[in-house]
Amino acid sequence: MSDQLPAQVVEDLLTAAVAAPSMHNTQPWRFEIEDHVVDIYLDGSRSLPAEDPTGRAMRIAAGAATFNLRCAAESLGYGAWFGLAPYPEEPDLLARIVLEPTAARNGELCDLAEYIPHRHTDRNPSDTTPLDETVRVALMRAAYAEGAELTWLGRDGVRTVLDLVLDTDLREIGDWHRRAERARWVGGDRAADGVPSSALGPRSVSYPAIVRDLATRPTDRSRAERKFEEHPDIAVLSTAFDEPSDQVTAGAALERVLLTATRAGVSASFLNQPLEFDDLRPRVQLLTGRPGHADMIIRFGHSRPHSGAARRPLAEFQAKEQS
Repeated sequence: MSDQLPAQVVEDLLTAAVAAPSMHNTQPWRFEIEDHVVDIYLDGSRSLPAEDPTGRAMRIAAGAATFNLRCAAESLGYGAWFGLAPYPEEPDLLARIVLEPTAARNGELCDLAEYIPHRHTDRNPSDTTPLDETVRVALMRAAYAEGAELTWLGRDGVRTVLDLVLDTDLREIGDWHRRAERARWVGGDRAADGVPSSALGPRSVSYPAIVRDLATRPTDRSRAERKFEEHPDIAVLSTAFDEPSDQVTAGAALERVLLTATRAGVSASFLNQPLEFDDLRPRVQLLTGRPGHADMIIRFGHSRPHSGAARRPLAEFQAKEQS
């Protein structure tokens, strides 16, 4: 009897894993599966050296993929035991998951697995209805369950974040490396990766905007404008420490928060520009009033996206078997 996971199980696991968010939808993961062990690696060929020189965003994305894989495993009847960044001598190996059949399923992860196909980044305006307090608490608990903290910002904190966004925009004016890198991944019709023009959402009539404008092409810069909510619901996701394993933890917490939000009918987008600069990232964490390291700035709302960005064929993510 083979100890290998059935082919359909592998397909279902990877389909869930690669549905996770990643910066500019680069999908920077690869998977090695042997028997019931799944190793999740960074794919260095899909790095963003100008905007993510340390690979922090890649590790967060890998953590999100790891959480999706755990949810899918539970829904398929497998218990998941995992270690993050298990071997210092293998820096690209970010997580190892061991799957075993079990009758004792994690009901919460099984439930969240149903929402993986429906979670998409939403860059559209939200209505003016504030998030219900029960939803805010549920999202905070979701982050805490994965070892991270979600802190809601007041209006002064939101204004400070927008000031930092303005700072980053001024810094990027003369940075052609960043602009060229973004142009590689954003805009146009994209069938496998990157962010297509159709997913950019409208431009904001006000500046600085509460949603990130990724446009790099003239046609995208001239797309329709709309008014966004005046008082957005914005939170900072952070971890106590900042080692590679903590960044993977942040990614798992991020995806648990996003799936919990999707289940509650709440959409999300990101305003992470200040986190891409080493001197601004501590200032974002300072807004939380807590020690730690800021990993994501998330805007939540009530609009629902129509579709998400495409994913590559599964065969491109899985390492070839050795002969």
